Amino acid sequence: MTELGLAEAYKKVRQASIDICQPLKAEDYVIQPIVDVSPPKWHLGHSTWFFETFILKPHARHYREFHPAYNYVFNSYYETVGARVIRTDRGNLSRPTVEEVYDYRNFVDLAMADFLKDDPEPEVKELLVLGLNHEQQHQELLYTDIKYILGHNPLFPAYGINPTEKVIEKEAAGVVNIPAGIYEIGFKGDGFCFDNELGRHKVYLHEFKISKNLVSNREYLEFVEDGGYRDFRYWHAEGWDWVNSKGISAPLYWYNMNGKWMHYTLSGLQEIPPAEPVCHISYYEAAAYAAWRGMRLPTEAEWEVAADQIKWGKRWEWTNSAYLPYPGYKRAAGAVGEYNGKFMVNQMVLRGASVATPAEHSRKTYRNFFHPQHQWQFTGIRLAE
Repeated sequence: MTELGLAEAYKKVRQASIDICQPLKAEDYVIQPIVDVSPPKWHLGHSTWFFETFILKPHARHYREFHPAYNYVFNSYYETVGARVIRTDRGNLSRPTVEEVYDYRNFVDLAMADFLKDDPEPEVKELLVLGLNHEQQHQELLYTDIKYILGHNPLFPAYGINPTEKVIEKEAAGVVNIPAGIYEIGFKGDGFCFDNELGRHKVYLHEFKISKNLVSNREYLEFVEDGGYRDFRYWHAEGWDWVNSKGISAPLYWYNMNGKWMHYTLSGLQEIPPAEPVCHISYYEAAAYAAWRGMRLPTEAEWEVAADQIKWGKRWEWTNSAYLPYPGYKRAAGAVGEYNGKFMVNQMVLRGASVATPAEHSRKTYRNFFHPQHQWQFTGIRLAE
């Protein structure tokens, strides 16, 4: 995206969302099995709403919004922009139809193509680049949400024959030794980053070791079969409550069928490949596994300092760091200021990227964040000590 002009970058990113949804049937677009999973139709509309709301309506002369109710339908969490359909009700929206949402995308894309014939002002360019990165975030969410929708269908239907998931070769074993010292973390440079990456600052780290490899399915299965989900000693109190109240006994999409461990993938139900990195792990599970191994999860500062010496990008990696602002962090004014800052409570930081992350949408300073019970992202485990 960085090597393309804005108009070409816009077309490329927008087309990628359509490509992800191409294998879907109309019925797949509208389902919301849990609150965290949004219907694919909603993702397509919401990412379009971003450009209409923040670019076209305030900055494109003579632009007329596509539909007066769509701000209410496709606003996600921007209090500044007005009322919205509550998150739990996104799956109740049989209207607008899938066809109407695609009409909405086409309408906005034509208006954006016309708008981008002229060079936008710098502040508008910043909003546009933010919007493109925002849509790339939703492309990863499309993969994870589609997988949850199809993976909780009792027929376990396949998404497609060439999905984003693929067998990954295991890296060389071993650890990286990082000496004690003062290091700097946070974004540095002229390219794009999210505001939560800003505020480059010094941290002191004690000497530590970090694994070169992510934890594999084989290694995690040892924890499962050793009774790890039945032994409170390895779990945080909230994690132990979660395991018992939800009946958790294995990672999301894992099934023990007639003595054989299977898992749902975007290609359908398959036998679990032992060497592949374990996936769809909550923070609670990651921390419990680390405790079982007599190790721990790295902090986000440790992870970033070690990032150039490890291979990452296969799974979002849980860290042992709460999602908090960096020194000097300030929320931007207006709706854009709601993008990250108001979520800095009760969430844990993940670092790296995953097989579902769009190309050019990862960097070692990227701070992803989710609540500790979430499993539906492509999350994994890297150990430290």
